[in-house]
Order: sequence, then structure tokens, then C-alpha cells
Amino acid sequence: MNCTALLPLRAGHLTITALVDLYMTHYEGRDPTRQQRLSWWIGQIGGTRLDEVTDDHIHAALEALATNSARYWAGKDADGKPIYKAKRKPMAPATINRYSASIAAVFTWSIKRRIAPKGWDHPCRRVERRTEKNEQTRFLSDDERTRLLEACKASAWPRLYVLVLLGLTTGARKGELLGLRWSDIDLVQRVAHVGRSKNGDPKVLPLVPAVVEQLEELRGTDAALVFASTRRPDQAYAFEPRWADALRVAKIKKFRFHDLRHSCASFLAQSGATLLEIGDLLGHRQISMTKRYSHLASTHRAALVNRVLGDLR
Repeated sequence: MNCTALLPLRAGHLTITALVDLYMTHYEGRDPTRQQRLSWWIGQIGGTRLDEVTDDHIHAALEALATNSARYWAGKDADGKPIYKAKRKPMAPATINRYSASIAAVFTWSIKRRIAPKGWDHPCRRVERRTEKNEQTRFLSDDERTRLLEACKASAWPRLYVLVLLGLTTGARKGELLGLRWSDIDLVQRVAHVGRSKNGDPKVLPLVPAVVEQLEELRGTDAALVFASTRRPDQAYAFEPRWADALRVAKIKKFRFHDLRHSCASFLAQSGATLLEIGDLLGHRQISMTKRYSHLASTHRAALVNRVLGDLR
């Protein structure tokens, strides 16, 4: 049965709670924060009808959000529900923009699926994005990379090394890697298939020889997660403590697992990869996301200009 045919037509009477529930039923992306952020929106405007929502509702909610403390993911409880703990600093502009983007995606989806009233005014289009701080992108030096991989090899969790190596060589997000099943891995073709990326797009990860070698040794059953918990095989292993141990042993500070993605991109940029190639590997939809690595490719660009145009007089 085609689920799209079951969607209500021009249903301006729907509350935001009902609309979000409908959206999540059809959501095929892999953004682990999407449900949490939309749940927050339900708490703010859940009882409001779709045809009554305005940019004032969105603006007021985001202003209230800006007064909250930042939070971080602290694992799951005994029932498998995510645990979030407060930090001692305010919500970052980038985080507030992500909240805005989450509800904007719901409204855009409702317009495309003809759920929103005809000619309905998207309430997020007149809400200004907050200026994000252009913090320096953190990536590993060659020496740090060597120390980190050695520390991972010595970890009490034997799969930490291949997980980190995958992060470094594919630029994949943590959720994409932890969600991999053995049925997603093709060791003959040396690729891993991510059904849907965070952006909702199909994605194929190339596997370098060292990763293939490690996976061949760890090979499990097709249905099982590659990085499964030893106690709850249907869930990913909570590797954060082992990751923190490896960073401490390697004497690497202020480095997140997500920075492996930045490191992958920076290594490629410094080795001559184009921004288009880097963006394609990382799954960026907009080139602006990839431009943070452009300064690292300056040597390659200079060599290109001199090779092609250096003889002009």
C-alpha cells in the first residue's frame, strides 16, 4: 500500500503534534536528534493548528530556547531511552538553528505532500538564522593520528580500532557507523552501504584494505550490528568510555569522535582532493558545508594554477 495516498489533503486543522507524528511515521532519515528536537517543539506549539502557526510562534519559541542551558547525550537508560544532561553554558547559536531547521523540515514536508492549506505561508521563512561562531575545525595531526590508532589497538574493547579507522577513512557520522549491520558490508567490493544518511540520502562508504582486513577477522551474522553491545545485541555498544581512555592514552585533548570526520576531509584536502569530491564523500548537500576545508587545499590549487597557467606571459 502506498503510504503517501493515506496522507490527509489540505488538512490545516491538524495540530502540530499530529503533524509531527505523521511526519515521523514517514521519516526515512537517520538523524538521531530529529525526534528529540521535534518533541521539544510539541511542548512549545503542539496544540496549535497548522493553519494558525505563524513566524511569531517560531520566533518566540526560539527566543525561549536561547535561555536554556546546552545539553549533551549521556547514553540510554534501562528502557533504552536517551539521557540528556545539562552543560554549564548557554545553548549555542548553531544548536538553536538546528532546532529551527527540524520544524522547518516538517513544514516543508507538509507543503510538498499537500497537507498544508493551499497557498499556506511557511512560518520559518521569515525567522532569521542566528549567526554561528566560526570555530576552528579540529583535526588530527599526523603524529596525533598515529598515537590515537595505537591507543585504539590496545583498547579493552577490541572493535574500537576498526570503528575509529572507519571514521578516519570514510568520514561517516557516528550514527551511520554504529548502525552498520554485517548485511550492509560487502567485503568483496570493499564497500559498506548506509541505507539512509542523516540527510535521508543513500550512501556508500569505501573500505580501505586495513578496514577490510579487520572486518574479515571480526565477521559476524548478517542481521547483527557490526558494533553491537555485548549485553544487548540489538543496540550499539556504548563505546564512549573506551574512546575517552584512548584519547587519554594518546594524550590528545579537545577532540570529539565527530572530529574524525573533519580529519578525513582535511587529509583529503591536503592530498589534492577537490571540494566537490570531499563533499560527495561526506554527503554534504551544500558546498558551503565543505568550504571550511578550502584553505587546506591551497597548495594543491597553487600547483594546479602554475601547471596550467604558469607559462602565460
